[in-house]
Amino acid sequence: MRAMRTEIPDVVCLEPEVFLDERGFFLESFSKRSLARLGIDVDFVQENHSRSVRHVLRGLHYQIEHAQGKLVRVVVGEVLDVAVDLRKSSPTFGRYVSTVLSADNLRMVWVPPGFAHGFFVQSEHAEFQYRATEYYSPEHERTLSWNDPAIGIDWGIPPGVQPTMSRRDREAPFLPDADLYL
Repeated sequence: MRAMRTEIPDVVCLEPEVFLDERGFFLESFSKRSLARLGIDVDFVQENHSRSVRHVLRGLHYQIEHAQGKLVRVVVGEVLDVAVDLRKSSPTFGRYVSTVLSADNLRMVWVPPGFAHGFFVQSEHAEFQYRATEYYSPEHERTLSWNDPAIGIDWGIPPGVQPTMSRRDREAPFLPDADLYL
């Protein structure tokens, strides 16, 4: 597995070694030992899988207690994956990193605890999988506005398209009004 550092050094794009032949491909999608060699030495306690249709935007989600680190990947389709640094003491507080994840490029992203996370579906549909370092805690989950002008995320949304999202995501606060923990 190869690590590609992003503009926010703690968020890491991972490219697995892929073995291709006439039958298809094989890759190791998770290895605790390989991740530890790359400086990601964590224990995962939960795995989630979602399916979304084109132009769905999920996020930006985070937990104010039991902050989750996430190892994310797409197994069907394509998304623009986004992580926003919410660590108040970080020099990159309020900045974001985005990465295209797809079933074709087979990349993964490590989103450490302390980040809000979301994605926008660019294909007809997408299946998104992620492992988390903490259990989902609904009473501690919060959402940050996807279109906060202070953050300025370029979601790659085509002109005239309104993303489909949950009411909670549509009504999420901007960063100055967000409930932060760090």
